[in-house]
Amino acid sequence: MRFRLLLLFLFIGFVANAQTHEDNFIKDLIESLAENLPDDYDLSELEDKLVFLQKHPINLNNTNPDELKGLIFLSPLQISNLFSHLKTNGKLIDILELQSIPDFDITTVERLLPFVALNQSDLVDRITYRNLLNLGDNDLVLRFGRVLETPKGFTDLPGSHYIGSQERFLLRYKYNFSNRISASLIFEKDAGEQFLKGTKQLLLDYQSAHIAIFNTGRFKKIVLGDYTLQFGQSLTLWSGFAFGKAPDVTSVAKKDVGLKPYTSANEYSFFRGIATTVTLAKYIDFTPFISSRKLDVSLSLNNDGEEVLSNVNETGLHRTATEIKNKNSLSQQLFGGVIQYQKDNLTIGAIAYHSIYSNKFITGNEVYRSYNFVGKKLTNIGLHYNYTHKNIYFFGEAGKSLNGGLAYVNGVLVSLSAKVSAVLLHRNYDANYHNFFNQATAEASEALNEKGFYAGLNITPVKAWAIAIYADYFKFPWLKFRVDAPSDGYEVLGQVTYTPTKTFKAVLRYKSELKQQNTDLDVPINYLDDVKKESYRADVNWRLNKSLSFQNRLEVSLFKIGSTKAEFGYLIYQDVGYSPLFSKISGNIRLAYFNTPSFNSRIYAYEDDVLYNFTFGMYNGKGFRTYLNLKYKLIKRVDIWAKYALFWYNNVETVGTGLDEINGNKKTDVKLQLRYQF
Repeated sequence: MRFRLLLLFLFIGFVANAQTHEDNFIKDLIESLAENLPDDYDLSELEDKLVFLQKHPINLNNTNPDELKGLIFLSPLQISNLFSHLKTNGKLIDILELQSIPDFDITTVERLLPFVALNQSDLVDRITYRNLLNLGDNDLVLRFGRVLETPKGFTDLPGSHYIGSQERFLLRYKYNFSNRISASLIFEKDAGEQFLKGTKQLLLDYQSAHIAIFNTGRFKKIVLGDYTLQFGQSLTLWSGFAFGKAPDVTSVAKKDVGLKPYTSANEYSFFRGIATTVTLAKYIDFTPFISSRKLDVSLSLNNDGEEVLSNVNETGLHRTATEIKNKNSLSQQLFGGVIQYQKDNLTIGAIAYHSIYSNKFITGNEVYRSYNFVGKKLTNIGLHYNYTHKNIYFFGEAGKSLNGGLAYVNGVLVSLSAKVSAVLLHRNYDANYHNFFNQATAEASEALNEKGFYAGLNITPVKAWAIAIYADYFKFPWLKFRVDAPSDGYEVLGQVTYTPTKTFKAVLRYKSELKQQNTDLDVPINYLDDVKKESYRADVNWRLNKSLSFQNRLEVSLFKIGSTKAEFGYLIYQDVGYSPLFSKISGNIRLAYFNTPSFNSRIYAYEDDVLYNFTFGMYNGKGFRTYLNLKYKLIKRVDIWAKYALFWYNNVETVGTGLDEINGNKKTDVKLQLRYQF
C-alpha cells in the first residue's frame, strides 16, 4: 500500500501538463535552514518585509543599498552591479533593462518584479499630524493556538509541571508611515505560561515595542525600544536572524542592514534601549547604541558565596517554577558604536562595544568548556569590509574579544560569466573568541573553535535549468560537547532545478554531511566515530489551472555512526493549494506519510501556515501528517486564517517526551488568526 501511494504521488507530479506560476525560492531558502533553527523560531520579519514591498514597491531609480538588502534573493554583487549601472547609464527606462545588468538573469528579474517599480511618484513623506493619521499603514494581528490533547505537564502532577494554561496568544500591532516612521507593540504567551497575572510579567509573558524615525536631517535612523544591529559578516555584531549555508550559495556573503527596529516574537537576540545612525560626513556614518535588558539564567553559588552562571537560556520559555525563577535573573548592559565609510563600491567599518553583566560567568567543570568566557565584563572590537571590482565582490571581517581570541572570515563572490557565479570563503575562529552577538558562517551553532573553507557554484546553463553546488570542509581544533578530541568533517550539496515555464518547477537535491563524535560503544578508551547523514529529495511544483496548485515531494534520509548499520527514513507528501481569483476563501492541504527509524534520521519540511507564522515540520517516527490552512476575507481590510494540523503515529502509546508527553498516538494543533489593516 505504501509503495502504491509513493508511485501515485510521484505520478501526479511528473505527468502534469499544467504548471505552477509561483517561485518558491524564499520557501526553499528558509526550509534549507530548518535543521539549525528551533521549532518555533519566528521568521515573520522576512515575510513581513516582502508583504510590505508588494504594497509599496521599491523605486529602483530612487533607492539605496540598505533598502535592496531587504530582498533576500539579491546577492551583494547584484546590488552593487545595479548601482554601477545607474551611475554609468542613468535612470532605468524600462524594467526589462535589468536583464542587461551583469549577473541579472531572467530568474532574478522575475523575482524582482512584484517588489519594484520605475518612475513611480514617491510616497508622501512630510511628517505632519494629518499625514500620520490619514496616510499611515496600521496592521493588527491577533493569534490563538493550542494543542488539543493534554500533555503531561498540564495534568495535576506532583513536582515539576506547567503553571500556566495550554493556550498560545500573540498580539502584534505595527504602524508604518511612508518608511519615515514606524512603531510596533507585541505581546506573546507560549503554552504553559501564565496569562495576565503571572510572576515577573506585564500582561502576557513577552512584551516588545519600538518607535523609529528615518531620514531626518543628518539622522538616517533613530530607534527607541527594541532593535537589532547587523554589521559586516555577522562576526562581531549581529543580532536577529542571519542566513548561512543554503542552496543559494551566495547567501554565505552576508547583507548587513545596520540598525533596524525589532518586530519579532523571538525572545533572545535583540537589544533594548536607544540607537541611531547619523551622517558625520558625506561618506561616513556613525551608529552609537545603548542597551539594557534582562536575560534568563540559572544561578548557583561558588566557593566564595557569589551567584555565578555558566549558560544563558535562549528559549524564552517560562512555564515551570524553575523557569520562572530563572527569568530575568541576569542584567546585561551594553554600549558602543559602529563607524562606516561607504563610497561607490567600497565599504569599510569599525566596531567597538562593551558589555557588563550583573553576575560572573564561569567555565563549568567540563573540559570542552575550558576556553569559555569568564567574568562580568567583555569588550569586542572588529573591522569589516566589502569591495566590488567589475564582476568580483570581496568581503570579510575580523573580530577580537579583548583578553580573548581572534576570529576572521574572508570571501569572494565572482560572476565568472552570465551563466556561472562562484563563492569562496575561508574562516578561522579561535576557541577562546568570546562574543554573544556572533552569527558568522559556521558549521557549529556559534562561530568559535572552527576553521573551514567553503566553495560554491551557481550555474544556469540554459534558461530552464539551474544548478547549485557547494562543498564545505571544517575542523574543530578544540573539544566540543560529546567530542572529546579535535575533530573535522565536511558537508556537500548538489541541487538541480528545472523550470521550463512560470507554472512548473522540479527539483532534485542531494546533501551529505560527515562529522565526528564520541563512540556510543562501551570501550576502555573513548574514541571518535564518524557520523554520516545524507538526504535525497525529489520535489515538483505545478499548477492545474488558475485556482489549483500542487506540490509533491519524496525525501529519503540516511544516518550512520561508526561501523553500525545505516538507518534509512523517508517522507512523502502531497500538497494541494486552492486560491481562485477574486474569491473570499483560499487555502491549502497536506497529506504526508513518514517512516524514520529514530530521531537521528528525522526529516524537516517547510509547512504553510497562517500569515507571519512559519512552521518547520519535524517528521520523526512512523505515521501520517496532515494539515489544512484556510484564509477567509471577512470584510474589507479584515482577514481570518485558520489551521488544523495532526500527527498520527503508528504503534506508539505516547507522543513526545518529558512534560510534553501525550498519552495516545495523536497530536493535534489548531491556530486561529485575525488581521485588521487600517
